[in-house]
Amino acid sequence: MKAGIIQQHNVQDIELNKFNLEKNIRQCAASGAHLVVLQELHNSLYFCQTENVQCFDLAETIPGKSTDFFGKIAKELGVVLVLSLFEKRGAGLYHNTAVVIEADGTVAGKYRKMHIPDDPSFYEKFYFTEGDLGFCPIKTSVGMLGVMVCWDQWYPEAARLMAMAGADLLIYPTAIGWDINDTKDERQRQKDAWITVQRAHAVANGLHVIACNRVGWEASVDDIEQGIQFWGSSFVAGAQGEIIAQASSEADENLICEIDLSRTEQVRRIWPFFRDRRIDYFGDLTKRWR
Repeated sequence: MKAGIIQQHNVQDIELNKFNLEKNIRQCAASGAHLVVLQELHNSLYFCQTENVQCFDLAETIPGKSTDFFGKIAKELGVVLVLSLFEKRGAGLYHNTAVVIEADGTVAGKYRKMHIPDDPSFYEKFYFTEGDLGFCPIKTSVGMLGVMVCWDQWYPEAARLMAMAGADLLIYPTAIGWDINDTKDERQRQKDAWITVQRAHAVANGLHVIACNRVGWEASVDDIEQGIQFWGSSFVAGAQGEIIAQASSEADENLICEIDLSRTEQVRRIWPFFRDRRIDYFGDLTKRWR
């Protein structure tokens, strides 16, 4: 299977962002991609830098305007799309939701972000309710997709549960970057940790991992001298954690790579971690602390 990852610098104009996304999806499809992954909250700027009630106007229903828009593109091109949308579930109830569009344009399934951060410039708890759909892979024509979102990527339990439920690969639409005050060394440590933890998910579960991140500077709407430098570096890791493809840390880029899903069976035969798990002693993992 060929996968396409769209790493894009977003702007204030939502329609321009969607225009660029459509152009990039078409380029990925023209390069042979069967699956195309978009970054977290790809329609707009990353509005969670501040707490502003007006930003709730960005939310939409699922199905809705965006699933219709991208569904038509998916059907025309015959590709599976992984979207990341600001879902309005009901009055005063919102989620950070990934949606998978099948190659026929229909909604194959969705995943509501389970782990919600609340850090300087990442005030997501103000906007999003924790997900309630669990860690369930979404069945598609290209395989069982274990889709999660950004902050979920730091949790090995989430990756494990997706793998145990039959995911063929893990996919993380992402919006992560540096604070303007981070030192050069701190920036390197953060990005290295982000890559390392996801490569570890690939190793521990014997499957491929796709991480699709934003790129470029986005100023805070409250203070244009403050903001986030999204570090890009979108990548695909193989079933032994090897980097198969990686984008730059600074530029817009469509990353195309081959994914051999049969590697999971091969790797799990030589590294049978699932066989040797001592589940009879893992009960305390469901506790907050020991």
